[in-house]
Amino acid sequence: MSDVLEQAQAAAQQGNWSLLAQYLQQLGNGNQKLETSASDVQQLLTLALDVLAWGEFQDRWEIAKVVPNLGTIAIAPLIAIVEDEDADLEQRWFAVRILGNFDRPEAIAALVELLKTSETEELSTIAADTLASLGPSAIASLTNLLALEDSRQFATSALAQIRQPETIEPLLSVAGDRLASVRVAAIEGLSSFHDSRIPPVLVEALKDPATAVRKEAAIALGLRSYLDGEFDLVNLLKPLLKDIRLEVCSAAAIALGRIKTDTAATTLFELLQSPTTPVSLQIEAIRALGWMETKTGLEYLQKALIEEDKLQEKEVNLHPTKEINSHSSSFFPLPSALTKEIVTILGRVETPNLKAKAAEILIDFLKVGEPAVIEDIKQSIALGLGQLGNMEAIEPLIEMLADADSSIRLHCIAALKQLAPQQAYQQLENLAKQNNLRQNLKQGIAIALQEW
Repeated sequence: MSDVLEQAQAAAQQGNWSLLAQYLQQLGNGNQKLETSASDVQQLLTLALDVLAWGEFQDRWEIAKVVPNLGTIAIAPLIAIVEDEDADLEQRWFAVRILGNFDRPEAIAALVELLKTSETEELSTIAADTLASLGPSAIASLTNLLALEDSRQFATSALAQIRQPETIEPLLSVAGDRLASVRVAAIEGLSSFHDSRIPPVLVEALKDPATAVRKEAAIALGLRSYLDGEFDLVNLLKPLLKDIRLEVCSAAAIALGRIKTDTAATTLFELLQSPTTPVSLQIEAIRALGWMETKTGLEYLQKALIEEDKLQEKEVNLHPTKEINSHSSSFFPLPSALTKEIVTILGRVETPNLKAKAAEILIDFLKVGEPAVIEDIKQSIALGLGQLGNMEAIEPLIEMLADADSSIRLHCIAALKQLAPQQAYQQLENLAKQNNLRQNLKQGIAIALQEW
């Protein structure tokens, strides 16, 4: 101990703060309280505060891990640094951060006072974050700060981070504050709790004039799909799909995807179909339909991917006596980016009883889709069919081996190996022996057998 302490003191005399920080880390082992004499601890604290005063950012970062191990003796000098308006801003920032390791009334009081009086956003933010890390013991102090307009924003943000039921009441009290930033923080914090007082506040926030509040409320309600029966969430969220701000529209689409009802799926499909919907929002609608992992959601993706008349033609071929509704919903050609998104989403379906349906849609698309579009996304189709694990995909994957693009062929080979390596290899060998194969398919099969 004494040798390292002497070396540390020598480093301090030389102004080598990085080396001093290293010695202090050795003495404190970085993560446990020191067991040494009071005088030695005082010396170590003095040296640590020197690093905090004069060191570079990295030196201060490392010493911040050591100071808490010196015990409560560090609280008073740290508070003095926090309160010193002439001290270096970064030094004060680190002193605030270190105080967060001491769940003591004097530390909390100093942080609260800083939050009340600081005119520096960096200090106010770190003070709020530090108080939040102290949890329940800081709730009462933060609640009192809500009465002060200058500190209300940071106090609300801190309360929102604590995630304890005791914060519900104070957060509800500022959910209608005149400052949008306070309302956003309150809504975000309240969204963590299941309390009967909260849903009406979230519903009201959907009509808030501030974009960020509407968005946060949509996100929060999407996480409460169980409220759909009571509050009719789909109809509450539907108007937000036409919000003037795209980020609100996207949040509403994602929320509808989490509700997972047929009504929510229909609403998302209507959004996808509308020619006035921006492409980025159409992509959100596609993802939401896919993430639902419901039969209805997949059927809507199928309708979007494959033109209605072609779906009906297939249905007639399969069931000649079945009556088909000729009044199909209007269809417009999808941009290639949307087609690729649908294919990708279908290939990622994980619900076991829906994988076969997803594979069927991709296989049907290969048969009846627009050739030019299919060429552009064959790799994505092959990848999806391999992941879905449906054995009916073996034949269409083998057919795609005829493609001139080597990358597409490699994706098909990988998918076949993933699906059923032995069965697929045997089928390729049998086909290779046939003389009536198209030349490009024969070459593709030969390459596949070579690559196997």
